[in-house]
Amino acid sequence: MEPVAGDSARGRWILAAAVLGSGMAFLDGTVVNVALRVLGTDLDASVTELQWVVNAYLLALASLILLGGSLGDRFGRRRLFLLGVAGFALTSVACGLAREPEVLVAARLLQGVSGALLTPSSLALLQSSLRPEDRAAAIGRWSGLTSLAVVVGPLLGGWLVEVASWRWIFFLNVPLAAVVLLIGWRHVPESSDPDAVRGFDGWGALLSAAALAGVTWALTETGAAAPGWLLAVGAAGVAAGVAFVLRVRRTADPLVPPSLFADRVFSIANTMTLLVYGALGAMTFFLTLQLQVGAGWSPLQAGLATLPMTVLMILLSGRSGTLAARVGPRWQLSAGPVLCAIGTLLLVGVGPGTGYLTGVLPGVLVFGLGLTALVAPLTASVLAAAPDRYAGVASGINNAVARSGGLLAVAALPSLVGLTGADYQDAAAFTPGYRAAQLVCVVLLVLGGLVSFVGLRRTGGLLAGPAGSRAG
Repeated sequence: MEPVAGDSARGRWILAAAVLGSGMAFLDGTVVNVALRVLGTDLDASVTELQWVVNAYLLALASLILLGGSLGDRFGRRRLFLLGVAGFALTSVACGLAREPEVLVAARLLQGVSGALLTPSSLALLQSSLRPEDRAAAIGRWSGLTSLAVVVGPLLGGWLVEVASWRWIFFLNVPLAAVVLLIGWRHVPESSDPDAVRGFDGWGALLSAAALAGVTWALTETGAAAPGWLLAVGAAGVAAGVAFVLRVRRTADPLVPPSLFADRVFSIANTMTLLVYGALGAMTFFLTLQLQVGAGWSPLQAGLATLPMTVLMILLSGRSGTLAARVGPRWQLSAGPVLCAIGTLLLVGVGPGTGYLTGVLPGVLVFGLGLTALVAPLTASVLAAAPDRYAGVASGINNAVARSGGLLAVAALPSLVGLTGADYQDAAAFTPGYRAAQLVCVVLLVLGGLVSFVGLRRTGGLLAGPAGSRAG
């Protein structure tokens, strides 16, 4: 296939398909939190079931995103992308029609499977279809435009919940998916990797999914399920995790090349990712609920509350990356999580009578500055630490680790802080748990900063040179 010019009509169509497809998945990742309280009341769901509404999607996405990328390389990136988009639309309809919490959770799980097919393929389409000299600019535009989905998600979700129904946050995906399918079918060329491994690591994917599922179930159901079942399923998850590690160390073509973790920077960056994104996932989960339950805000107001975080990310991420390339990643990856911890501390007091300008905005701004400081150098560090031929795998691993961190934190914290049943409907019951959970997030963030400060002490100007300098 002849590479496509980025500024040609076809190049713009390819970018549009990639942005709209991945933006749809990102939108669903942010819009659901705003609707949790309303859909929970409508479906008579417990706190545990609300956890699963979030976690079922993250579980499938984190477990299968690496496999989705491998399948695209082998069977065709456009084919897998369009299959993921179509599946996302169908499962969104199932989410919107759900009348029982269990049905919604099952539909969210299938939605995550579809997201694992389309998400890695969206960037692969740009990488494989466009001319090499146009790819960086296209990926930059993709990053900026998909960030808008993160901005729009809480606002759109809050508005739809207020003027229509929480069900429309899912139904909205159907016309969007139809547009992506039309563009993809007519304008996006097919591509695959002729050198892709023919025997991809299906067992590795199965074991990683079983490990995450077992541990997540045990953490989420603590206090609800019988102790014997918790112990058995949790132990099975840990055993699957051990088997996964043994599998990737011994198989010829593992899902996760173990040689990547021999690089200290790669291992430290991913450890910090697990801690920081775990705190981020739990902090936003609890804050969005507390603004509605404890402070009495509407879903739209709760969605608007965290908007400054994303605005700061859009405005300053480029400068953050430039600074890290000049001075090295250590200081930003150390100070960023600490700033996020300070911002979280400022939000601990959110409750009845909290005003936005004095009670919420300061914490949101400080947290947003910390997140902006760390995200760009974190991504760059992960890619710079990997040989060029593993750039896609390295990015996928970091993405999976980030989502797993949020998944495990949201699974563990509610029961850890004593929230059960319908506590999310009662400010007096929910507020103490909210405050305890945010303090746990503070600890996770400080640990993330310490891991970076100690682990990256000899990296210096790691990001100043090209990643390919260590290819091999």
